[in-house]
Parts: sequence; C-alpha cells; structure tokens
Amino acid sequence: MATLEECRAALGRLAQNLSTADGDVRGAAALDRSLSCWITDLDVTFVGRLANGALTDVTHVSGPPPERAQIRLSMRGDDLVALVDGELHFAKAWGSGRVKLEAGFRDLLRLRTLL
Repeated sequence: MATLEECRAALGRLAQNLSTADGDVRGAAALDRSLSCWITDLDVTFVGRLANGALTDVTHVSGPPPERAQIRLSMRGDDLVALVDGELHFAKAWGSGRVKLEAGFRDLLRLRTLL
C-alpha cells in the first residue's frame, strides 16, 4: 500500500509533467477547474486546482472530498503511483473500476488527451 508521502510525491510528479507538457496535452491541461483525488485506502483526499497547464494549490484533508470539485478522481494509493509512473494505463484502470473519474462532459472530452 502506497503511503501518504508516496501519493503526495506522485502528485508532485504529475504536476511537473503537466507544467512541462506541450501540444495536445498542454492544451487539455489548460482547463481552469477544481480537482479532488480521493485515495480510498488511505481515506485522504488531495484537493487542488488544474489551471493554465499546471496542478496548483494541492493540499490534503482526511476523509472523502469535503466539497464537490469540478473534476473528481478516486482510487487506491498504489494505483495513483502506478498511473503517474506509467505502469498502469488509465483507460484500463478506469474501465475495470480501479480508478473513478467524474467530470462534466466537456471536461471529459478535453481530459481524454491527458488520459
């Protein structure tokens, strides 16, 4: 099971990847949306903002998301680390229910480039 620090580091790597991306990925990440990522096995939610191609203002709170973010993810910590490290393909994880993603239809269309 991934630790809180490993999950925080994975989100840091994701933020770095987004900030250095170009082309279609950069365009998809250019949304300005609130974001939550509930790590179910740790019962911790990371909240932040996806804006201007970067993941910013990331903090964590105990339990499920305290507010409804515009883009909501939930998964186990190991899956977060594996996704960011490229060891787990998002579409397969999403299709099998290992990762849950909720967002508005337009956001889903733009986010598919990231996934």
